[in-house]
Amino acid sequence: MKLMRKIFSADKNVSYGRTIPGGIRPRAHKITSLRSRVMATPIPPVLIIPLNQQQGKASRPCVKAGDRVLKYQKIAEAADDSSLNIHAPSSGVVSMIQNHTTININAANQLCIFIETDGIDEEVPIPDTLDWRGMTSEQLLPVISNAGICGMGGAGFPLSKKIDSAIIPDIHTLIINAVECEPFITADQALIREHADEVIQGAQILQHAINAKRCLLAIESDKTDAIEALSNYADRDSIKLLLLDNKYPAGGERQLIQAATGKELPAGHLPAEAGIYVQNAGTVFSIYKAVVENKPCISRVTTLTGEALQTPKNFNALVGTQVSWLFDLCGIDNKTHSKSVAGGSLMGIELMDNSAPISQSTNCLIAGSLSEFPDIMPEQACIRCGYCANACPSGLLPQQLLAYSRCEEDELLAQQGLFDCIECGACSYVCPSSIPLVQYYRSSKERIISARQKKETSQAWQNRFQYHQYRIKKLKDEALSRTSAKPVIDKQQSADDPFSKEQAALEVAAAVARVKAKKGNVIASSAATDGSQSDGEPTA
Repeated sequence: MKLMRKIFSADKNVSYGRTIPGGIRPRAHKITSLRSRVMATPIPPVLIIPLNQQQGKASRPCVKAGDRVLKYQKIAEAADDSSLNIHAPSSGVVSMIQNHTTININAANQLCIFIETDGIDEEVPIPDTLDWRGMTSEQLLPVISNAGICGMGGAGFPLSKKIDSAIIPDIHTLIINAVECEPFITADQALIREHADEVIQGAQILQHAINAKRCLLAIESDKTDAIEALSNYADRDSIKLLLLDNKYPAGGERQLIQAATGKELPAGHLPAEAGIYVQNAGTVFSIYKAVVENKPCISRVTTLTGEALQTPKNFNALVGTQVSWLFDLCGIDNKTHSKSVAGGSLMGIELMDNSAPISQSTNCLIAGSLSEFPDIMPEQACIRCGYCANACPSGLLPQQLLAYSRCEEDELLAQQGLFDCIECGACSYVCPSSIPLVQYYRSSKERIISARQKKETSQAWQNRFQYHQYRIKKLKDEALSRTSAKPVIDKQQSADDPFSKEQAALEVAAAVARVKAKKGNVIASSAATDGSQSDGEPTA
């Protein structure tokens, strides 16, 4: 870091970030995959495209088995703003749409579109390139959204949704994350080394789309080849390089913001609320391809590394390519291969099935040997050494969190900031007792979230039941008021004319007398008429 400060001391376009608290410096394992250039993979015989490559809802397929598709053709459409449009990485025939093992930790077995490629790689017609500098933000955003891009830093947030959340607040700083501090991963470094101009343009497009006032491209100071490439292409007016200390996890979103701006985000707050927007270098490269070249996202740069591979390198791999096929492409030694990992060695996930396909968020695949991933040592008692607290970049107390996790003290865990834990694994890395601290924290988070969801569901059903009871009572009251309306009116009338039994009896007697009198008159009249007709003479 001191050497880099001397080299760039006179360059006003380069600044230096703050050192993050805590953190570790693990062995990098990066040299072997950087020896060659980024290579495009041959077209695999089968592509298995997951319908859920991001954190959100799965896309809806718009093709069926037997359909022939072309490269860049849309084969699945976004279900909502948390979903993605998915495009065919190559031409071929859709053989089936069914469940298959994937790398997605949230949906290990999910619906996928199988394409048997034809090797022709026939493309749909590509529209003319766009002049993004003359386009407004409202014109750029649909182009980026339709390209079906998700964050390529590993988390896999849908880009369109993340951009929408950044449009409402006043974004003053855009940070392009090229730190890549996780061991084994070199995808962003190799990408910038060979495509710095496209990465810079992608950053400028994104800055223009979200109306950010300034843009910082953050990168670790030991990536000298990528820094040199960026220095040659960086726009002196809009984009500045931010050099950070070579320390893990400097690439975490909250740690990066703290190193770049000195601001520490409160728990539960998004960067956009502080006027900051963070995006990965691979993502802005895809933005460049989508806007300038009118090409949707169908591939990404992925690091293939590990001692079990004969030729580790970075590939521009098609989405849907199977892990086993990529390992074979690099020449895998099955005798030394002990573990397959997607992502880095600290935050990556172990693969149980190498037939899983890569997605947009797959930045690294490791075919590890036993020396790189030794057997896990048995857990021992905590010796209260405090190494974990010193290594925590979020300033938490891992020992206390461990005790509360074991006792399932959920309220105390929340008070101690459990959900501020970014699960970087630094505490587990330095623990001399081999305690899997991150696993305890992850399990506690899942338990607490599950309990909250059950409580919310229970409350929702309780509210529905109470409303149902309220409606029943309301309907009964309305019916009762309708049936009792007439008696109420009679009582009101009787107040002016009191009821009397005697009077009623007299009125009834008078009515009967009138009826009898009327009947007598009618009978007498009939008799007189009959007598005159029979005798022919008047009566005496």
